Amino acid sequence: MTAQGQPLGEEEIQERLAQLPGWSVEDDLLRRSYSFDENFAAAAALLHVAAIQEELGHHAVLTLSYQQLRVAVNTHSAGGRVTDLDFDLARRVEKIAPGHGAR
Repeated sequence: MTAQGQPLGEEEIQERLAQLPGWSVEDDLLRRSYSFDENFAAAAALLHVAAIQEELGHHAVLTLSYQQLRVAVNTHSAGGRVTDLDFDLARRVEKIAPGHGAR
C-alpha cells in the first residue's frame, strides 16, 4: 500500500481507474470531463468541487466551458505524479456529479 502522498505505480493506477469509469491518466494527470444539459449546472458543479478541494486541502485544475466541466489533478508535492490524494478527490467528485446532472 502506497502512502497517500507517494506516487502510485502503473499497476496501482490501473486498479484504481477500474473503480472510476470515465477517468483516465494522461501526462501524469488524473482526468475526467463531465457534460451537462445546462451551463448553470456545470458552474454549480464546479463550485461544489471547489468546496471539496478546500475540505481535502488538495486542488485540481478545473476548466469550465459551455455545458462542460473538466477536472485534471496530480500531486505537486510528489513531483507532479498521481497519488492516492488524487484518487480521493476523484471519488468525492464522482459522488456529487450525478446530483448536478453530470454525464
